[in-house]
Amino acid sequence: MNNKTPIDRNIVDSNINELGIPELGQAKIREIVKLVNGIEEASGDKFIRMEMGVPGLEPASVGTEAEIEALKQGVASKYANIEGIPELKKEISRFVKLFLDLDVSPGSCIPTVGSMQGSIAAFLVANRNNHNREGTLFIDPGFPVQKQQCIVLGHSYRTFDVYDYRGSKLKPKIKEYLDTGLVSTILYSNPNNPSWICFTEEELQSIGELANEYDAVVIEDLAYFGMDFRKDVSEPGKPPFQSTVARYTSNYLLLISCSKTFSYAGQRIGMMVMSDDLFNRRYPDLLRYYTSDRFGHSMIYGALYALSAGTSHSAQYAVAAILKAANDGKFNIVDEVREYAERARIMKKLFLQNGFRMVYDRDIDQDLADGFYFTFSYPGFSGAGLLRELLYYGISAISLEITGSERKEGLRACVSQVYLDQMSLLEKRLQKFQEDHPVS
Repeated sequence: MNNKTPIDRNIVDSNINELGIPELGQAKIREIVKLVNGIEEASGDKFIRMEMGVPGLEPASVGTEAEIEALKQGVASKYANIEGIPELKKEISRFVKLFLDLDVSPGSCIPTVGSMQGSIAAFLVANRNNHNREGTLFIDPGFPVQKQQCIVLGHSYRTFDVYDYRGSKLKPKIKEYLDTGLVSTILYSNPNNPSWICFTEEELQSIGELANEYDAVVIEDLAYFGMDFRKDVSEPGKPPFQSTVARYTSNYLLLISCSKTFSYAGQRIGMMVMSDDLFNRRYPDLLRYYTSDRFGHSMIYGALYALSAGTSHSAQYAVAAILKAANDGKFNIVDEVREYAERARIMKKLFLQNGFRMVYDRDIDQDLADGFYFTFSYPGFSGAGLLRELLYYGISAISLEITGSERKEGLRACVSQVYLDQMSLLEKRLQKFQEDHPVS
């Protein structure tokens, strides 16, 4: 081991001890953020920060301008309706028609305080619609905080790593869990956080058919809407459209984030879209918790009312303006975020040139797309060990261990906070790492 590393080892070790996490591989994303902030402050050195999926681009200007105007009009002093302002609900409905080719009424489109609120609200209702069922099946790897939400709510969950069950293997694997009779909801992200795999139409059809057969609700997390850059879904009303399970079942609830595609993360606003069938469906068991057995009513006036009594008033005007511009063909939802693919392409090349390996590297028979995330490992290291060792070299990431992945030797890298002018620094630090850890 070389004691002379880009970041002083004593500073790193001191901050890890202060964090108080016995196993660094189990540290949550925000804990890694806090850790690296502390190391940067103590050392005076800047990290290559790959731990958190925060946008690295400017927010859509059409949104900020609309929000400023709304604030000038005094909306900050007024509660917004829990179900959302009419302008936004209308544009969400148009958006899902033009970019997903789905017919959903504005009433079934609801703003949420980010997709994080959307998922916990979905659990609060969809996991309570049948007293004989227990909770969620997570098709992993996935966003670890959604499991934390289930834990906080006292809901059970099941999980499996999907990588070895792609294509025709996926349906029988999911069926194993649904056959228990205990699964209320199925949740996955597409594109996937952290692996960046993307389900094929055949796989989505399998999930939809099983949702119909077993009467389960699919919670499809579209946090990275349009960011499978292998196909361009940016032209409203024209194929190809964003892939979705909603073409194969009406038992769907979509979570559409404004954080990544629109770089509007700071205002904490997302969109929940339910099929009209699900919104209007009645589940007598919901009366155990809510005043109505109607799914959509329980979602709005039960779960969302209890969680926050609505979403930021001014931010709703921002997203309404962004969506209207996209729907009208005046704002391209893909052009600006395409830079993430270029960053990923360069970064993956640098990692591979310096002895690292990609963990999730294939989408069945295709190379994995370049996008917001990629996963990597280094020979001879566990994920936790690699996470710690890279901190000495001024590089941060998160362990795949907390994502439900079975590939515990790997880490997840987010490209959004690594800018093009930092690539030479990343290259130097990776070269130094390889020099200090030669692979025989």
